[in-house]
Amino acid sequence: MHSQREELPAAAPASTRLSAVDVARRVLVRVEAGAYASLTLSGEMDRARLDESSRGLCTELVYGSLRKQAVLDAALLRLAPRGLATLDPQVRVLLRLGAYQLLFTRVPKPRAVNQVVTVLRTLRGPGLAGFANALLRRLSREGLPPTPPLPADATDDQICAALVTQHGLPAFLIADLLALLGRDGAEALCASLEAPAPTWLRLNSLRGTFAEARAALLREGVALIEKADSPDENPSALAEDAVLSGLPEAVRLRSGYPFAGAAYAEGWFTAQDLGAQLVARLLLSDGDGGPLTLPEGPLLDACCGTGGKATHLAALLAARGEARAIDAADRSLRKLDLCREHIHRLRCRDVRPLQLDLLRADALADALRPRYAAILLDAPCSGSGVLRRHPEARTRLHEPDVNVLAQTQRRMVSGLLPYLSVGGVLVYAVCSPLREEGPAVLADVLRAHPELSPLPPPLTQAPWSHVHRAQTDGLYTWPHEHNADSFYAIRLTRTR
Repeated sequence: MHSQREELPAAAPASTRLSAVDVARRVLVRVEAGAYASLTLSGEMDRARLDESSRGLCTELVYGSLRKQAVLDAALLRLAPRGLATLDPQVRVLLRLGAYQLLFTRVPKPRAVNQVVTVLRTLRGPGLAGFANALLRRLSREGLPPTPPLPADATDDQICAALVTQHGLPAFLIADLLALLGRDGAEALCASLEAPAPTWLRLNSLRGTFAEARAALLREGVALIEKADSPDENPSALAEDAVLSGLPEAVRLRSGYPFAGAAYAEGWFTAQDLGAQLVARLLLSDGDGGPLTLPEGPLLDACCGTGGKATHLAALLAARGEARAIDAADRSLRKLDLCREHIHRLRCRDVRPLQLDLLRADALADALRPRYAAILLDAPCSGSGVLRRHPEARTRLHEPDVNVLAQTQRRMVSGLLPYLSVGGVLVYAVCSPLREEGPAVLADVLRAHPELSPLPPPLTQAPWSHVHRAQTDGLYTWPHEHNADSFYAIRLTRTR
């Protein structure tokens, strides 16, 4: 899923300063056309020069409307029997914004209705403004109809249908969650996707000690969470704390914005989700039988993106006292440009970015070294594990696309295996809980390559003792248990 480049309007003059609702409308219309919410929101708010309070409201309106889009549409359809499909995107988006404020925020109801009606009157005239006014006022009076509770003996099909209606998630995703987590776990995970994703930071040991990194962050005026709040009231906090006990470099941002300050520029930390940090840790973790001993040679981060895991590996190797080269490969030149910036900022001397299409055998032969001691493949996937961060993806997940992505992942793993040394390790990971992408791909790889065998980390030690274990020694992280993105990851070793 890719957004298109668009010609963006210039910043609004001070005399016509846009409101939070109007900026949210502009963002959501572009998202409906295929743009990414996070990038579009940031750009539109900067262009409109919203103050801090308006930026907060605008962010809430955009992400909240996207998370609740299925519920909002159902509520509006109940009162508009002719449907919403015939309305243009501007009108649909404004109706959703009004409905979201009425149903899920503390914005005074008359104000929520009037804001939408005023914008719509300017854009589309008094006719549609009157229609919106009547519709939203009726919704304000009636609210959402009560949701009947599911019986304790409800079938999986009934549970699936109810969760699809409540959360606007694809049925095939819900079915997989029920198979993996059971009813209670699936319901808890779906509920967790309604909340914003946390901001996890990784302290950079290449710059100094973790204590020095924390001090540099605190000088920026931010607040950090290094131990989950109120574990007695929130049982999942215990799992989060247990994972953190094995990740001394991970801290969670409570408040503040440190990415424009000196601590960020000087390389004391970077932003990286807890699940992504665990994937990099898995590559170099000890095994059940003792410390990991790799053959001689460099490491490869085969889909490096902007370099989060490659730079993490550099820090972990330095902490082990090992000097190894790390190749950071990606097909996107834009991502590699950002990767170079992170390499420089985080002081990673041994990381080499290179452009590479993993699906072309000739490109692999030309760009890669003959052998690698370890390979990390965080493969392109559906992104169904990061729906808290990208709620617009709820309406873009389609099962046929997942099947194509899974086949791409199989090809990538098979293409990289000739470059893995005997005794070396490969981590295959996807930010997805879907069985088609993780375990099914792994099963096919193991059938086709008997020289590979799983090499799990010590599952009695933190952080691995509190990470969900899958069949054949794969690992899962979950938003509702670990406050992390949903990752599936497994480490394999080449035995011959």
